[in-house]
Amino acid sequence: MKETKISSILLDDASFGPLLPFIQDDSITDVDYNGTDLWLTDIHKVKKKADASLVTPQFMAVFINKVSMAVEQQFNPANPILEAESDELRITAIHETVTTTGRAFCIRKAPAVPRYHAKDLIRQGYCDEKILTLLINCVFTKMNFVICGDTGVGKTEFAKFLSGYIRPQDKVITIEDNPEWHYARLNPGNDCIAIKVKKEKSEHSGRSNLTTMNYTNAIKTCLRLNPSWIMLSEARSKEAKSLLECWSTGVKGITTIHTDNVLKIPDRFMNMIQNSMDADRMINDIYDFIDIGILIRIKEMQDGSSKRYIDQMCFFDRDDGKNCAYLIVDEGKFTDQSLPDSIDRKMKRAGIMDPYEHTYTLRNYPGA
Repeated sequence: MKETKISSILLDDASFGPLLPFIQDDSITDVDYNGTDLWLTDIHKVKKKADASLVTPQFMAVFINKVSMAVEQQFNPANPILEAESDELRITAIHETVTTTGRAFCIRKAPAVPRYHAKDLIRQGYCDEKILTLLINCVFTKMNFVICGDTGVGKTEFAKFLSGYIRPQDKVITIEDNPEWHYARLNPGNDCIAIKVKKEKSEHSGRSNLTTMNYTNAIKTCLRLNPSWIMLSEARSKEAKSLLECWSTGVKGITTIHTDNVLKIPDRFMNMIQNSMDADRMINDIYDFIDIGILIRIKEMQDGSSKRYIDQMCFFDRDDGKNCAYLIVDEGKFTDQSLPDSIDRKMKRAGIMDPYEHTYTLRNYPGA
């Protein structure tokens, strides 16, 4: 019987009862019960109703009780939010006393399996082969990536895909609060440390207090661990400044942010940094140390399905005292903008004479 470790308690397959087939189905990413209806979301972002009668009051009581025990957290009117996570699942439940629709829960899956495959990305129209080749060559050249887009577009999944082309001997450190990257498991044998940021409960109040290892501290700690790459699951706040400072030392990395245009990435970083005293220096650092911006979007199709695709790609550069952004891809297609000279020079130093020619094999999954 398979077991899922949450905190120090093991949930076996029986814990998920009638929901187990959905948990085991790799094509399903989310299992949501809103108090009345049971919804399933698949890897194509298609939502469909399932048989809500599967979620009986008896099952709900047993399931929630097991999760509550696993995290040693009460679930009652005084504590109406229950959160738990395993290596591959994130579970959130909300008590019926704070809803008008009844007790609800969400199970979000982040399994250590590759959801993106190079040949499939090209075949499905995620991006042109030349665009994908250029991006993979940028990984070989050791550039810094910022991947942006709305919630749920697959920013982290594409970041995971790109990170698979990192050389096995290059030490990778991943930093995240919810395990999604699974770099070590997807790339066995590669040099990797996975740091998990988590909240600590105050001994006096019992409430969430400062983190034992917050994002900023984790980034600073990474620099003492001799990394080649730092993967920050998402830049949300002031840790963006620490990340830039880290990249300024020569360490490379990939992160994700929320914005709807690659040309807004510098402004988004400035808003997160929130320090006007050194704003001029910081904006210069952004153009100096962020190499590539990628925007991922979802297009709704007529058949009810959806399609993820790379909508924009740009290079940032600081040349001769000027901050420049070169929009190479817009609306999924190449513009007439040529690559900046600095990018071309970096590629040649890495032994890549043509940025659009692959020096690798388009494997089903890199590192597999």
